[in-house]
Amino acid sequence: MARVGIPRGLFFFYQYPLWKTFFTDLGAEVITSSPTSRQTIDQGIDSTVDECCLPIKVYFGHVGQLLEQQPDYILAPRFISIEPRSYICPKFMGIPDMIRAQWPHCPPLIDITVDCSRDTRELWNNIYRAGLLFTGSRKSIYDAYQHGLREMKRVRVWTRQGYSPLEAIELWDGKREGPVKPQDNHICVGILGHGYSLYDPAISLQLIEKLKQLGCKVAFLESCVKEQIEAEAARLPKKLFWTLGRKMVGAALLMDKNPAIDGIVYLACFGCGPDSMVGDIIARKVRHKPFMLVTIDEHSGEGGLLTRLEAFCDMLRRKKVQGFEDNLSPYGLHAHSP
Repeated sequence: MARVGIPRGLFFFYQYPLWKTFFTDLGAEVITSSPTSRQTIDQGIDSTVDECCLPIKVYFGHVGQLLEQQPDYILAPRFISIEPRSYICPKFMGIPDMIRAQWPHCPPLIDITVDCSRDTRELWNNIYRAGLLFTGSRKSIYDAYQHGLREMKRVRVWTRQGYSPLEAIELWDGKREGPVKPQDNHICVGILGHGYSLYDPAISLQLIEKLKQLGCKVAFLESCVKEQIEAEAARLPKKLFWTLGRKMVGAALLMDKNPAIDGIVYLACFGCGPDSMVGDIIARKVRHKPFMLVTIDEHSGEGGLLTRLEAFCDMLRRKKVQGFEDNLSPYGLHAHSP
């Protein structure tokens, strides 16, 4: 039985159920790297150039871990576009080439080119090319891919119910039991960021868990209605051509209008061009809710993040109790009453 390795980074948080189902249906064994650790990050730093952003470095750390398990193939798609007239970060395009340059003797890469900017015919050709590594039946390949799409949609239903993508994947993969416990906390914080940064506890410095420990209910982009996100993003003077960036701006504007959400936190990675632009747009466009931008890299520490989150949550609670946020004295008393 052929073994296909899937690194636990980048597209993993969006498409893992699709590809695991696809390869499993074709008779392959799917293996993944371990959750991100400090060792993963250090290995990724040693395997990439300094100019790469943290998620790329982490991804290469996971590839290095997979190579130790000696898989027969490694899935490394070449992402260009996942929808018409929109694009993914250009670093995704070079992933297969960078892996081959770093590890010349690595196992064969399944480097499916995903480019939906014009049509999907080339995508289907690449899917069949990948499937033919395991079976000669084009019908089996088609059925396996359709099954994978259904499984991916099932996971997305759970994210709309309040699970984070990582929690939904763990539930789907049998590594998490039962539903998420209902959160009866008094403040709700909407969190945004690229999924491969935000939902990886090591990269995000456990941002989600820290907010929950501080008594916050957490709202994710994935729980928002897609059509409403697109409608809000369309309010910008010019359409954002980064798919994930446009969704984050639309979700931020939607959260800004939602009375159930008390504040918004955006997680950005230092060195990410789209993050620097999208974070600034959101900071300028969010008018009704407190907003905090958190920028992290491989040198960031949890202590500093926790201090900022505590201060942010204290502000949200004070604002909710007082009903306003102006004229607050640094000594804890109002400078004057409204």
